[in-house]
Amino acid sequence: MKDTNISTSLIDSKIYTIRGIKVMLDRHLAQLYQVETRTLNQTVKRNIDRFPTDFMFQLTKNEFDNLTSQIVISSWGGLRRLPYVFTEQGVYMLATVLKSKVAVDVNINIMRTFTKIKNESVPYLDIIKRVEKLEVENKDTKDLLKKVVTIVSTMQELNYEAKSTTKKIGFINE
Repeated sequence: MKDTNISTSLIDSKIYTIRGIKVMLDRHLAQLYQVETRTLNQTVKRNIDRFPTDFMFQLTKNEFDNLTSQIVISSWGGLRRLPYVFTEQGVYMLATVLKSKVAVDVNINIMRTFTKIKNESVPYLDIIKRVEKLEVENKDTKDLLKKVVTIVSTMQELNYEAKSTTKKIGFINE
C-alpha cells in the first residue's frame, strides 16, 4: 500500500497565491495523489462540468514565468502546455472524481492544510474588523490616525536609539 501520510508543511510548500487566490499546481497534486499529471488532467476533462473557473484555471504564460522564477526551478521537463491550478474547492472536487483511497486520504491532509492557512490569517482579519469598527465609531478618524502615526514613530525612534547604544561584537578589520 502506498504511503498517504503527507506532512502539512510539504503540502503548504505546494500552495501558491495566483490572482490573489491560494492554488495548487496540477503536477504537484498528481504527485500527492500518486497519479500521472496527464491522468489527473484527463479525469478533470471527463468531468469538466464539476470544475468551473473558480475551482480550476490554466495559468497564463506570464503567470507561469513568474511562478517558475519565484520557486527557482530551472526546468519543468519540457512542458507542452501551461499547467492548470486548482483552488481549495477544486482540490476537494478532485477527490470526488479520482475515487481512490489514496485520493481521499491525501485530500484530507490537503484540506487540513488549507484550514490551517485560513486559521493563521484570522488574527489579521480581527485587526481589520477592529480598525473598521473604530472608523465607524469615531467620525474624526484623522485624529486617531495621527495618534497611531505618532506612536509608531516613537517606537521606531526608541528602537533606533536602542540599536545605536548597543555595543557591537566582533573583530575590527584594520
